[in-house]
Amino acid sequence: MDKKDIYEHLAKIYLDASSNKKKKPALKPRTFKSLFIITFVFIIVLSAVSLRLFQRKSAPNSEIALVLLSDSAKINFHFEPAKKEIFSINLNKLNLARYKALGFAVKKANYQDTISLRVEFTNAFKERAELYFKDISHKWHDYIINLSEFKNVNDWSEMANLSFTVEEWNVKKKTGLVFVDNVRLLK
Repeated sequence: MDKKDIYEHLAKIYLDASSNKKKKPALKPRTFKSLFIITFVFIIVLSAVSLRLFQRKSAPNSEIALVLLSDSAKINFHFEPAKKEIFSINLNKLNLARYKALGFAVKKANYQDTISLRVEFTNAFKERAELYFKDISHKWHDYIINLSEFKNVNDWSEMANLSFTVEEWNVKKKTGLVFVDNVRLLK
């Protein structure tokens, strides 16, 4: 064997040995594109779920509401000739069947006075239901009451009015002022 034969023999052995090693298959551009799309979709879904959980934690009192009165209303009572003072909102046969609660804020002007407030719903069929709120504070207090607590109204499909009443027998002093604000119906 001469040098040329030896060289060819060694080259053949070397090349055969290197070609016998398993090569990793090269990733095709199509595979990169698929991985990118899957990763992108995963990040978007994860972000949406995280945002939804964050919204629930940061806004537990968020509400879908029909606002009946956004400005403050005054019930200015003076019980020398009168026996009660009423602030009423005409609901004009509004269908409240799909609402679950009534929300409103209330406060009294004089912190020394003791006042109870009557809240009453009346429907078109003259059914009336009322609730009393005792010891109204001199600071704003927000109330949310389930409509199911208004027991005497059976049909909420045609409501006539909502009234807030201060009665002579439910106050300590014969004159005073009560504010009602942010009256709304909640789903």
